[in-house]
Parts: sequence; C-alpha cells; structure tokens
Amino acid sequence: MPERVELNGVPTFRSEAYLSGPSALASMLSQQGIVMTPGLLDKPLHLPGGEADLERNMQVLAREYGLMVYPLDTQLTAVLAQVSAGYPVMARINPSMWSGTRYVVVVGFNQQKSTVLLRSGLERRLLMSFSDFESAWKSAGHWAILTQRPSQLPANVDAQRWRDAANATAQAGQEQAAAQALKVLAEKK
Repeated sequence: MPERVELNGVPTFRSEAYLSGPSALASMLSQQGIVMTPGLLDKPLHLPGGEADLERNMQVLAREYGLMVYPLDTQLTAVLAQVSAGYPVMARINPSMWSGTRYVVVVGFNQQKSTVLLRSGLERRLLMSFSDFESAWKSAGHWAILTQRPSQLPANVDAQRWRDAANATAQAGQEQAAAQALKVLAEKK
C-alpha cells in the first residue's frame, strides 16, 4: 500500500444539511460521472421528512443509478485499500468533536502521519488521525460503502459481497448493470 494517497478528483459539495448525507452521496455519484448536486437529492431521498431512512434511501438511490453499493469490512485497512485503488469511500462517523453522526467521504490518507483525509460537510480537506477516525467510525457502527460502476471491481473484492451488491442493484430495476457486474466478477476468476 502506498504511503500517501489523495483522490483530488472527488468533487466537494459544502453542506451540513441532513447529517451531510446528500453532500457525501453527491460526491460519490459525481465521481462516477453522474451529474449531481446535493439539492437534486432532497426529493429522491424523501427530505425533509425521511431522515430516519436516509442511509437506506442513499443506497437505494445509488442502485437506481446503476451503481453497485459495496459494503466494506470493519477495519481501517479495508478503507485504505479502496482509497489506494482510487475509490473514494463513503462512511458514517460519530466523532466527539461534532454533535452526532454524519456522513463523510474518505479521499486520502498519509501513513507516515497516520491521518485520513475527508470531505465532510463544509470541509474539503478535513484531516483526522487514524485513531480518531477509527473511534468515530466504530461509534457510528463501522458503516462504510463504495458506489461502483458494474465494471469497477473493488480492491480485494469479496465475491459473495459483490454478488449481493449486484442482486440488490437488480432489485432496484437495474438488471443490465447487475448482469454486467456479475460478468466482470466471473472474468476476474
């Protein structure tokens, strides 16, 4: 794994509305070439009013765009491996410096300084120590996902998890994307 990575091309949308969920999702969708802003997400995410289902609705919406929503293992190394491969990671954290949970996009890290680089709310380049991130991530339930095109296998892909992601995308009405994802996985073997 490289010592330092920064994914400069990941867009930043500065907003703290709805736990920064729409701004984090807009960054993830835009990274995949989908023209998006957080404001365009309010209605499909059922906001305001749908805050209790925000996490589920964000995943459903990503699938409706034909993306694979791939959950990550609960170790920091799993997050860093994806960022090393060029894939931003959307995570839910609950850091003590903020009041409550919020969504961030992990876009880099520096192993020598033991820091992760986040897009978060109003911050384009928020640095957080590995230990603070791990604590905040654990406090929020270790939730972290990739939103991948069907042709983009995650680093160190877990075949069953990728198949589950493809099945969920098919259930969202994107059967062609799901079939492509399964084909790409089969070709990897």
